[in-house]
Amino acid sequence: MASGKTSNAYTLGFAALVTLICSILLASAATLLKPLQDTNIQLDIKYNILSVLDLVGEEEMEAQKLLDLFNENISSFVVSTDGSVVPDREVTSLDPKTDLDLLPVYCRKEGEEIVAYCIPTSGKGLWSTIKGYISLEQDLNTVKGITFYSHGETPGLGGEIERDWFTDAFAGKRILSGTGELVSIKVAKGKVRADEKHPEHYVDGISGSTLTGNGINIFLQETLEKYEPYFKTVRGVDS
Repeated sequence: MASGKTSNAYTLGFAALVTLICSILLASAATLLKPLQDTNIQLDIKYNILSVLDLVGEEEMEAQKLLDLFNENISSFVVSTDGSVVPDREVTSLDPKTDLDLLPVYCRKEGEEIVAYCIPTSGKGLWSTIKGYISLEQDLNTVKGITFYSHGETPGLGGEIERDWFTDAFAGKRILSGTGELVSIKVAKGKVRADEKHPEHYVDGISGSTLTGNGINIFLQETLEKYEPYFKTVRGVDS
């Protein structure tokens, strides 16, 4: 009987030791890999900014080449929700949890001239927080591009928001009405109707993914509303 107890104790002790060793190894691996993971996240963000500003395609690119392309073509600055530029802050220093009245802006420059603007957008979809970027042409009205790079929507349904056929439809759409009012871009329920009064503000929806589309409509509108005071100053429109 004592021998059986000893055997059980040995088995439990051995299992506990293996578990402890595995936990230490996993924790060590996570700690060692975190800098690399953080670097890859930043590279992915820069890639998406370059992509939405039409500076890269789908080709593979070495990390250093991507960084060089970003540094050579993209500048960034911070604006406040009242529309003013905040010269003493950098976009990399912003904490979205505390800097609620400060917003990052990325822009593509040709020489000293800004030819396109890019801003982050995010919000709730059906199952997840969707993160992306939307870029606007120099007029701050015409959409240049949009990308959704992080989400947990259903593959084959809401997950289609990352596909080119969906994001490409935003290019050329307009966020302002004919009278200059911000109306954003709406994801339709299904196809945009042939008799739609203002098709320049709509893109085709994804079949079976109405709630994902509704989520995009809500947070895209909210994003553009936050930036609109700054956009108005650039357009030369009185608030």
